[in-house]
Amino acid sequence: MPKRQKTPKRGPATLAIHGRERRRKAHHAVSTPIVQTSNYSFESMTEVVEFMTAKGQGRIIREQEYGRYGNPTQQEAERKLAAIEGAGRAILFSSGMSAVILTLMAYMKKDGHIIFTSDCYRQTRDFATNFLTKFGVQNTIVAPDAKAIEKAIRPNTNIIFTESPTNPFLRVLDLPAIVQVARRHKVLTMIDATLATPHNIRPLELGVDFVIHSATKYLGGHNDLLAGVTLGAHALLEDLNKLQRMIGAIPGPLTCFLLERGLKTFPLRMEHHNRAGLQVARALEKHPKVEKVWYPGLKSHPDHIIAKQQMSGFGSMISFLVKGDVKATRQFIDALEVFLITPSLGGTESLVTQMSTMSFFDYPLEYRQSIGMTDNLVRVALGLEDPEDIIADLYQALAQI
Repeated sequence: MPKRQKTPKRGPATLAIHGRERRRKAHHAVSTPIVQTSNYSFESMTEVVEFMTAKGQGRIIREQEYGRYGNPTQQEAERKLAAIEGAGRAILFSSGMSAVILTLMAYMKKDGHIIFTSDCYRQTRDFATNFLTKFGVQNTIVAPDAKAIEKAIRPNTNIIFTESPTNPFLRVLDLPAIVQVARRHKVLTMIDATLATPHNIRPLELGVDFVIHSATKYLGGHNDLLAGVTLGAHALLEDLNKLQRMIGAIPGPLTCFLLERGLKTFPLRMEHHNRAGLQVARALEKHPKVEKVWYPGLKSHPDHIIAKQQMSGFGSMISFLVKGDVKATRQFIDALEVFLITPSLGGTESLVTQMSTMSFFDYPLEYRQSIGMTDNLVRVALGLEDPEDIIADLYQALAQI
């Protein structure tokens, strides 16, 4: 019997298009069909029994029986995402926050303790401080540093949750050091790597247990869908799979079609994002009306050395301080012509937001100041426009303040 040949190692663009292997689509379609159905029928009770028996053994012999448990279009997108991330499994959700919250809920313990790092996404921190305690789960928010994390570990700690890079100051964590701490104390590690993407950082290869992305951002890439994904080892994700099947926070088939289509150009888009991000960050840093710039690709960034060690690129989100008060900052934003005033990032259009107003408007002034949300803090998320046009637009707007 001839030996089965090993699947060759594929490059990122090939993985984004085909996954780990090429598969035939229904009806011989080249693109993944949109399977728009809420349930799936069986030919006989014998087929039902065979399906249920295989499912109990962890085998898949046909599509699911009900739409809340999955969809063929969703499963194809998950297969591609797992290949891109180098994961055993991917589970898609209806949004990035659905992925974050349900992953935490699947693995948190009664009377347990979870460590979050500061500068995590605002609503992740809100969930930690305002909702986890209602479930009897304690939490501590610490600086994004392995020593601070280890100091915060308690006997009942079972999860460390962090981001890298963080939002909006783009702090880059020393993930191998955090993984060492977690393994010493037998604690699970979860990282929201939305801003890095699998193209720029590979947390699973560094020993992290769970990677989460808001697929709304770079993975979808076109500002036209909402989705989230959690990735990791196949067996480790089974508890999360069961919780998702119960709650049903899944994306619809059209969303999954758009996401899978976006993945086909993901590596190409990321190369542009990385080049443009560094070019624009350097241009902003040397402008006299910009007080400070946060971008991991700049030598001035506090985590530049760690970023160079762990990341292959630095994305296209940049935060900076405009020299001036709230009035000058808003005047600058209003003068921009290429940028759209809105949150989010990672799409084809360039976006801009004044963080204190867009994301922290209802928070007390003292709190905003304590976490660095000053009125002159601006965050830009570059799209796929020509970098020279983006720089010209930023410069002409800065000239008007």
